[in-house]
Amino acid sequence: MRLIARAMGRYKGAVAVCVLIKLLATLSELLLPYILEHIIDDVAPLGELRLAVFWGLVMFAAALVCRQLNVWANRRAIESAHRVSYDVRQALFQKTANLSGGQFDAFGLPSLISRMTSDSYNVQSAVQQLQTLCVRAPMLLIGGVGVALVMDASLAMILAAMLPLLLLVVFAVSAKGLPMYRRVQQKLDGVVRIMRENITGIRVVKALSKTEYEQRRFSAANDAMTDSDIAAGAVMAIPGPFMQLCLNGGLTLAVLLGARRVNDGAMEPGVILAFLTYFNMITMGVMGLSRIFMTMSRAMASAGRIAEVLQAENAQAVLPPGEAKKPAGPGFLRFEQVGFRYGEDAGDGGGFAGEAREKALSGISFTLERGESLGIIGPTGCGKSTIVSLLLRFYDAQEGGVFVDGKDVRAYEKDELRRKFGVCFQNGMVFQDTLRANVDFGRGVEEEALRAAVEDAQAAEYIDALEAGLDHRADIKGANLSGGQKQRLLVARALAGRPEVLILDDSSSALDYRTDAAMRRAIAQNHGDSTLIMVAQRVSSVMGMTRILVMDNGKCVGFGAHEELLKTCPAYLETYRIQMGELA
Repeated sequence: MRLIARAMGRYKGAVAVCVLIKLLATLSELLLPYILEHIIDDVAPLGELRLAVFWGLVMFAAALVCRQLNVWANRRAIESAHRVSYDVRQALFQKTANLSGGQFDAFGLPSLISRMTSDSYNVQSAVQQLQTLCVRAPMLLIGGVGVALVMDASLAMILAAMLPLLLLVVFAVSAKGLPMYRRVQQKLDGVVRIMRENITGIRVVKALSKTEYEQRRFSAANDAMTDSDIAAGAVMAIPGPFMQLCLNGGLTLAVLLGARRVNDGAMEPGVILAFLTYFNMITMGVMGLSRIFMTMSRAMASAGRIAEVLQAENAQAVLPPGEAKKPAGPGFLRFEQVGFRYGEDAGDGGGFAGEAREKALSGISFTLERGESLGIIGPTGCGKSTIVSLLLRFYDAQEGGVFVDGKDVRAYEKDELRRKFGVCFQNGMVFQDTLRANVDFGRGVEEEALRAAVEDAQAAEYIDALEAGLDHRADIKGANLSGGQKQRLLVARALAGRPEVLILDDSSSALDYRTDAAMRRAIAQNHGDSTLIMVAQRVSSVMGMTRILVMDNGKCVGFGAHEELLKTCPAYLETYRIQMGELA
């Protein structure tokens, strides 16, 4: 609820105006039965047509005013609700972009997606109703009871006796429904996860003829969410029929008692007609309250989930100089006895932190001078990409220190640190845009530098063959490009910024040996001032590096130049023999 209140606080002026307009609209609506009663009891007996027409026009004008004020209020409420929803989504997006790697893993991408979509929409609906129905329903209820008391206190006591019971039921049901709606949103996370897996891996599903299997998986998750939603809806639907029963019973009593009082001359006919109209308004007010509590229960569950992300502590704050570690020696890039375990870097992930796993890195140490190159090689899952993640501070090392240019990476502002790097990840992203925009990536790279990056990445060959060249539009995830074309485009993006440190994480796996060798030669010739880190599976891709780090099961089993490792590292020698043939 605090999240909704804070979000609405930015637009308190617009919200206040909307509430005022809605209040005036409801007051004009409450006047209509009173005017009708006046016409029936006071004007009609006089037999003056002009007076009856006058009050009829007054009643018609009040109805028009009520209608127009409601239209204005609803439009303003929708506009304010959209603005609040926009702000919430912006804040969520910004916070998500700045979560640490551990926090992101703890929340999970499907959950973050549903919080940004379904949960924010629930908040939007609540904000809209807070400005409209939350004004109209209580006003109809309180105003209807108040006017009914003025018109006939004895009939109004029927309502007064029912209201406490009705409100008690509404509050009790709402308290029960809040945790149930939270479970519904959690089930929705599972639906989003399976849907995303299937959309991403649709080719695998089709290739292995597992469409029916995946349909069953989705159906199970969808049924679980549906059952939870139905259960929550069934609980929240209890007040509606109960209120209808009580109010209709009360209405029956009011009609019987009112008819007797009219027959006895204790009440005018217009009063009972107006009273019945107010009774219907009170019914609408109570039903409106039921809707409000249903919407607010769902919105409060969603707001709580959103708040968990927004209130997650900054697990990667910039360390002040006094707390940052100092490198033990010189070197542009240094790892000093670095140890890391996934699951321990979650920070405050809103209670979703996963269990810590086995160490991904243990005792990793190396030094790299500016302009040197480092090849990292080893079997799948040995920790090669984790080293890159620690350099970029996607995660923080739990042991040892990581240093860039003589400074602890935790002492850098994130943008300052990452501007030093140009990175081509193992599973890089090609966006639905032109090839030029994918390479430039909003950095304003000059045309000459952009073209040079494309040529060095060996991408000019296929780009020039396209009719639109660099203005050729890539599909989502580069679906209209081959694997090798995407990799060369991503390498061009990394080169275009002329980074101090160039990281190529298994960026040549889809390239043939000739293209791979040509790209490495171009990078060495034209980007020699950049410190190069190349993560690869092929010995041929790293054998020309200044230093080679051989990884196995999260540990360094060899570090040195190619010729040195052939003599001192059995794992590297074995890999070389398998890939390149026996030594001469």
